[in-house]
Amino acid sequence: MSLTGGIVLFSVIWFIVFFIALQIRPDSQAEAGEIVPGTPAGAPANLKMKRKVITTTMITIVLWSVIAGVILSGAVTLKDIDWFDRMNTTPPSDQG
Repeated sequence: MSLTGGIVLFSVIWFIVFFIALQIRPDSQAEAGEIVPGTPAGAPANLKMKRKVITTTMITIVLWSVIAGVILSGAVTLKDIDWFDRMNTTPPSDQG
């Protein structure tokens, strides 16, 4: 895995974990009882963005370390997940 591949892998994992974290315990303005005029009642009241970003980064570091370790160790290769034999290395025979 190259440096660019590692950065892209980290970014993809980070955003996936972040979008999941945004859905965990969202407190709406209706539940808090303080609806700001001009906003819907279901809008977040206290998003706690800093905590979610830090938690997302910590979880991503662990997940990225495991996934990068598996990729770099060679324990799982593309041939291991080639269930439909699309990576056949033998060329097709000439029928002519």
